Amino acid sequence: MNITGGYLKSRKIISPKGENVRPTLSKTRESLFNILSNLIIFEESAFLDVFAGSGIIGFEAASRGFRSVDFIEKDRKTFNLLKENARILGINAEFHFGFAEKVLKTLDKAFDVIYLDPPYAMGLYDGIIKTIRAKNALNSGGILVLEHPESVEICTDGFEILKQKKYSDKMLTFCKNAPL
Repeated sequence: MNITGGYLKSRKIISPKGENVRPTLSKTRESLFNILSNLIIFEESAFLDVFAGSGIIGFEAASRGFRSVDFIEKDRKTFNLLKENARILGINAEFHFGFAEKVLKTLDKAFDVIYLDPPYAMGLYDGIIKTIRAKNALNSGGILVLEHPESVEICTDGFEILKQKKYSDKMLTFCKNAPL
């Protein structure tokens, strides 16, 4: 799998094997960052890749100039591969091991963009979105990006939906953090 933009464009990353990892396609990643570039200034922004998996989304963010990038991943093998990919690419990032909701509750910083792409069948969106809101993990005016199947209903209370874009069988929903 290759990074699609920025200073690391065309660099390959090693993707974990298995059924529980479904990396976001390059066309979707390119569109994601094109949309974000109209909403925020990358160089001034902190990015969090929740359910990082291969880390391709966070690596794209780093390559495109985000000020900082953090990853959350709960699978030990995938977590180790994620760190190895960052080392090979020369990316300085923070890595958080554990269940996303628990990790989010312990973080003492806020982000400008949070990318949320949990395993679709586990019904994790609503609980994690509530945790993000309760912990103020997203800065005022920050962007929450949800990757999800079109058929999944997600409660976005406290967030203003800015844009939704469909890519084959999945959607990207861009939400702005509304004031409390």
